[in-house]
Amino acid sequence: MRRVLLFLLLPSSVRAQAQAGWGNGTPPGETGFSWTDPLWPDLWMAWTPATFAVFAGIFSMIAVIGVLEGLWFHDGLERRGILGLTTTLGDRLFITLLGAVFIFLAWLGFAGQPVWIPLILAATWGLFVFWQV
Repeated sequence: MRRVLLFLLLPSSVRAQAQAGWGNGTPPGETGFSWTDPLWPDLWMAWTPATFAVFAGIFSMIAVIGVLEGLWFHDGLERRGILGLTTTLGDRLFITLLGAVFIFLAWLGFAGQPVWIPLILAATWGLFVFWQV
């Protein structure tokens, strides 16, 4: 019986909290974090946290590949893969990034948001390219 009373009172308490300004996730006067607001509004390019993360990730991958080829794999770790191409680490990174771009563009063109599924597909594509190509 108490559970039934609790469920009857729950909508009214939620409505009262919403009218008082509670439960909207941010205190009054604060907007919170946004992936689409520019980091530096006065610059020529709208550097949002998302674009910054993408470019930082790409440059980090290039740096890691450069360090790997500079310190351990001096020959570029060439190999002939499943596609019949002789590729180095840099070639495989380029094929991975190019494929990821096509995966995301196709997903956005056909399905739209959210982009968690193409992220998994692109990561799987990257693992396939570095393992088999």
